[in-house]
Amino acid sequence: MKKIVIILLALMSTNTFAIDTLEFDTSAQRVQFQVLTEELRCPKCQNQNIADSNAPIAIDLRNEVHRMILEGNNEDQVIDFMVERYGDFVVYKPKFDTSTYLLWLGPAFIAFLGFIIVLVTARKKRLPASRTASENELSQEEKKQLNTILSEKEKV
Repeated sequence: MKKIVIILLALMSTNTFAIDTLEFDTSAQRVQFQVLTEELRCPKCQNQNIADSNAPIAIDLRNEVHRMILEGNNEDQVIDFMVERYGDFVVYKPKFDTSTYLLWLGPAFIAFLGFIIVLVTARKKRLPASRTASENELSQEEKKQLNTILSEKEKV
């Protein structure tokens, strides 16, 4: 009984991963497959490409890429097919178009906005200092009035 439990525990603890045994007509097709599977993101795993993922959807996607490569589709056709089916999320670098312009230009816009805010804030801090210096200076007429007031106060 003890041996059976040990064997069951050993079998349960080992990871049994399916290894893809995909065959290609040429080595160029194999390289194309490797490049594509590293560029396409697994819809389930999110931050893992389909080459590294063992999720069932990733296995299906690898098989689909393999089929399309054997049919003679190029990388752009395969990527377009996957984007059409799974959306822009399936690629790490989505194309620049009307639906993804915010994704591409957003960080630059935020950096530019931050730069403008820093400039305006720095300028506001400098500006009051120069105004107070000029405001503290009295005109000749104000100096005369001040002297008159002070002299009257000394007489009292």
